[in-house]
Amino acid sequence: MHYFSLTLIGQDRIGIVAQVTEILFRRGCNIADSSCTLLGGQFAMILIISHPDIDSMAGFGNAFEPLEAEGLAVSLRPLPPGGEQPPSLPGTLCLISVYGCDKPGIVYPVVRELGDHQINITDLNTKLVGTAKNPVYVMMIEVVLPPQVSLEDLAGWMTALRASLQVDISVRDITPVEF
Repeated sequence: MHYFSLTLIGQDRIGIVAQVTEILFRRGCNIADSSCTLLGGQFAMILIISHPDIDSMAGFGNAFEPLEAEGLAVSLRPLPPGGEQPPSLPGTLCLISVYGCDKPGIVYPVVRELGDHQINITDLNTKLVGTAKNPVYVMMIEVVLPPQVSLEDLAGWMTALRASLQVDISVRDITPVEF
C-alpha cells in the first residue's frame, strides 16, 4: 500500500467534502485518516490516503484540477513508509478547555507549558464565538500525559496560567472506557 497526505484549503462552500471524497473514491483510494474544519471563512482539510497501485503523485494525473479550478489550494505528497501509522503514545488522554476574552497571547503560553513538561498535543482547535461586541476565544487541546505526569500536575500548571492569562482553563481525563 502506498500512502499520501492530501491537504486542501479555500473559501468555504457546501459540497467540498463530497467533491473531494468522490475524486478519491473514483480513483480507488482509501481514506486512512482525516480532519476537516473551518478556519475563519476558509475550509481546511487534511487527509492521509492510500492506494495499492498508485505509488507517485504522477499517478493521480489531473484528478484534483477541478478542485483547484474552484479556488481550492491542493497539496499532495507521498508519505515515507510508516508515516501513516499513528504513534504509540502511552499515557493518559486529556482535554484542556480554555475560554476567555479574545486577545493576543493565549495559545503560546499554554502550549509552551505543555511542551516544557513533555506533554504531546494530539489535537488543537481554536474558535471565536459570541458576538462581534463580546467575542469569546475558545481553545480545545487534546493531549497525552506521559506516565510520569499526573492529571493533578497538569491541572496545577493550568491553574497558574489561568490567573496570568485571565482566562478559564479546565482539564479533564478523556481516556476511553472499554466495554
